[in-house]
Amino acid sequence: MKHLFDKIRPYTEKETLDAVKKLFTSTEFIQQLSIFQDKIDVNEWVKEILSCKNQFEFHLAFAHRVFHFFIEKTCTRIRYAGIENINPNHPYLFIGNHRDIILDSSFLQIYYLNNGYDETRSAIGDNLLANHLFVELARIHKMFLVLRSGTLKEKISNTHLLSSYIHHSIFVEKESVWIAQRNGRTKNGDDKTQQGLLKMLTFAEDHDVMHKLKLMQITPVTISYQYEPCAQLKARELALSEKVPYKKQPGEDTRSIIEGVTDFKGEANFVIGTPLQIDDIPKELSLNEKLTILCEQIDNQIYHNYYLYPQNYIAIDIQDNSNRFSNHYSKDEKKDFMNYLNEKSMIQDVQKEKMMKYLLDIYANPVRNKIGFNKCENPDTTSSRT
Repeated sequence: MKHLFDKIRPYTEKETLDAVKKLFTSTEFIQQLSIFQDKIDVNEWVKEILSCKNQFEFHLAFAHRVFHFFIEKTCTRIRYAGIENINPNHPYLFIGNHRDIILDSSFLQIYYLNNGYDETRSAIGDNLLANHLFVELARIHKMFLVLRSGTLKEKISNTHLLSSYIHHSIFVEKESVWIAQRNGRTKNGDDKTQQGLLKMLTFAEDHDVMHKLKLMQITPVTISYQYEPCAQLKARELALSEKVPYKKQPGEDTRSIIEGVTDFKGEANFVIGTPLQIDDIPKELSLNEKLTILCEQIDNQIYHNYYLYPQNYIAIDIQDNSNRFSNHYSKDEKKDFMNYLNEKSMIQDVQKEKMMKYLLDIYANPVRNKIGFNKCENPDTTSSRT
């Protein structure tokens, strides 16, 4: 019997185990696993995966190991914080800043797995899953689709479907959900929650919307990267979008997925915040005004939980032609970062000056947001390096 959510939902546990058996006996897929052969005996690994008796065992055997394989290659250090802010027996709606297609939500999943909790469900745009292997991997890892194409009527219908599915996951199936704070990744480092996201969450509720949002336990999560995933691709897209809308080329989303996972990121910092204080919002305000305040609450938690690196402070000092934050970095760190910027700004179809401008935005805007949140001009209070 066909279910309302079949075209967007992840696989059930039984469907996952069936899909795993099919996928991990596929010659095409097994060949893809050869990239891990310097770390693990692939044949033994496949046997271990095929012996898994439930989703949790599979996620530990596969996703957990794959994540750490790439993190060991691309990160020098990872910090996690905030697990004490949640009750693993209760479902949450996690809303996070969005810098990388795959990794942003993956940090939450690994943090959960590290603490013995099963993964949450995660949203991913259907436009990002051009490869059938990507689709299978997404659905067996509790990802659900955000349908982005179609006519205006179809898009409205898909928005209602997405809203209903998130409500169903949290209130009926008691499954936590991660979703990005905006449609698509932040390209310029200026993380802002789109009010349309929160409006989407209200579509499935006809009355007492704010009470239902409160019950969803909306909790911001923050990811900070020392070196931005796909920084060059993002800066290029912004530069080429100055005069005409940017049009992606075939395979560009797949390239972003691969580069995002494999790019060197240096350090990474992931923080789970606290549920929004919805009861503090005056009841006499209009719904739009209430949603605006909720967006500000999300953004403020994200800014508060930013982990700022020397690269962030160097970028803002370069932009402002100052040395205001020079106590946060050394001369060698500045020299290394300038070499990085020069390398990333050298591409064929965009002037170096434009690339440099947008690359600096990526790193400087988090500092500007944190200063704005703190309402303080003292650089020592804008640092989250502890």
